[in-house]
Amino acid sequence: MHYIVDPGLYALGRPDEKSPVLVTASYKMSFDRLRKALPGRNAWILVLDTKGINVWCAAGKGTFGTEELVARIGSSGLDRVVSHREVILPQLSAPGVAAHHLRKLSGFKGIFGPIQAEDLPAFLDNGMKATPEMRVKTFTTWERFVLIPVELVGALKAAVIAAAALLILSGILGPSGVWANLLNHGLPAALAIFVAVFAGAVLTPLLLPWLPGRAFSLKGLLPGLGCAFLLILFHWHNPIPWPNALERIAWLLVVPALATYLSMNFTGASTYTSLSGVKKEMRYAVPSQIAVGVLGLGLWIYSIFVA
Repeated sequence: MHYIVDPGLYALGRPDEKSPVLVTASYKMSFDRLRKALPGRNAWILVLDTKGINVWCAAGKGTFGTEELVARIGSSGLDRVVSHREVILPQLSAPGVAAHHLRKLSGFKGIFGPIQAEDLPAFLDNGMKATPEMRVKTFTTWERFVLIPVELVGALKAAVIAAAALLILSGILGPSGVWANLLNHGLPAALAIFVAVFAGAVLTPLLLPWLPGRAFSLKGLLPGLGCAFLLILFHWHNPIPWPNALERIAWLLVVPALATYLSMNFTGASTYTSLSGVKKEMRYAVPSQIAVGVLGLGLWIYSIFVA
């Protein structure tokens, strides 16, 4: 995941002193997408030190900000490279960059370009004027879908470790032999972890517009509960002795807790969240998720060891 471009000034094609200056983040995908959108063009690309974070998230965190932009203009000697005094900024950097302060501190005028890099050729050819369509950020099903793999890979790494730990616990603590314990308690527990990952990292972003609430932790609750109920229906269909009943309750707690936690990973990719709103949500959601998850895990251990 070391995906960082060194900050500084780069040449695209054969730029001269009159070529436009495009500002981007040190996240390599942002850098590559910008270059890909401008085939055959001559331009300067000024890469800010955003610690490998994309434009939108870096603007919210403050690493793509006025101070860094002014410092990078100075350290790159941009005033000696170009004869004009304009830099083109991604529109999604607006939360971090104050254009009036930029001009006062550096002498360069900040012009906010379109949201999508693909619209830059039309923007440049139109005298650096954006159409209304270039100012709108969509969040379609496909745009949400392409975010899933990265989150899913990270979540699955942790899920494999958690599932292995539960398998070991069930084998040691269960009331029967090791293999019987693994089959009756360990495998359902491991499956529950992966079901929670599916609910939080796959279903939640895909169903996002139709899920109730604005907080992502709440949006992940319905897929988490739904998947937990389906898990119970498919795997605990025998008559319900008391320990199995406790196990069912345990996973009704654990699966939604994990799903709602994973669903919050998509706050930075939505079109309506803010840094202050995310911090506020995490203050009440994370403690609740931890408490419910620990309670569910405790019930599961009690159900196979004590009951």
